[in-house]
Amino acid sequence: MADFWLGPRAASRGYRLHGFDTVGSTMIEAARAAQSGDVGDVWFCALAQTAGRGRRGRAWSSMHGNLAASLLVVPDSDPAVSATLGFVAGVALHHALTSIVPAERIALKWPNDVLGDGSKLCGMLLEAQKLSDGRMAVAIGIGVNVVATPDGLPYAAASLKGMGIETDAATVFGALSDAWVDAYESWDRGRGVDAVLDQWRVAAAGIGGEIAVSQDGSVVRGIFETIDQAGRLIVRASDNSRIAITAGDVHFGTAASHRSS
Repeated sequence: MADFWLGPRAASRGYRLHGFDTVGSTMIEAARAAQSGDVGDVWFCALAQTAGRGRRGRAWSSMHGNLAASLLVVPDSDPAVSATLGFVAGVALHHALTSIVPAERIALKWPNDVLGDGSKLCGMLLEAQKLSDGRMAVAIGIGVNVVATPDGLPYAAASLKGMGIETDAATVFGALSDAWVDAYESWDRGRGVDAVLDQWRVAAAGIGGEIAVSQDGSVVRGIFETIDQAGRLIVRASDNSRIAITAGDVHFGTAASHRSS
């Protein structure tokens, strides 16, 4: 077992932890636990994955020493509300990282990334499955570039080490496990989602600036106005209309002005 540890608040709330040096996918481990009847509040962490995946089925390369973590929860909430757990994870990860890195160097990027010095530092993924009793189990995957960034990426990427931050995956996870407790309890089975979204907006990159959102070959351009109460990205177009977007790849600033896909 790799040397991961739970933060004191996570441990006191009864969260559990399975740590690995290398694993196929922490998301697969979480899904298997759900299928076997696990009640949730359990983390699966690894220093490397051999079959990691990201949003929309994309491969997620996890180099040894980075953090791959997945949390299984079985929230007592409406499935539509459970979809906002991605914002809970974003707030928790932002809080964890800003306990290690100066806050001005870290920002959230809609829908599920964290930026370090403007480049992708972390990614998140939500997957849900219906249990035999009708409840939804949600696996929340989080990948953090702690020591290195993968080669050949189509976007700018950052690592904590590359940013001059000397830390390790276990330390990042310990901070994350406690920050998750605070954000999840604030979310309060969905009753506190407005407060979570308010925290997310404060930490967000790009609000008020030019944005382009790629969706299945088309591009929506305008001003990134806000994130609404359902977690949708709101773009104000050139005709002053407001467009609500539920999914897409986001580009800011110059890239928003010139990128065509």
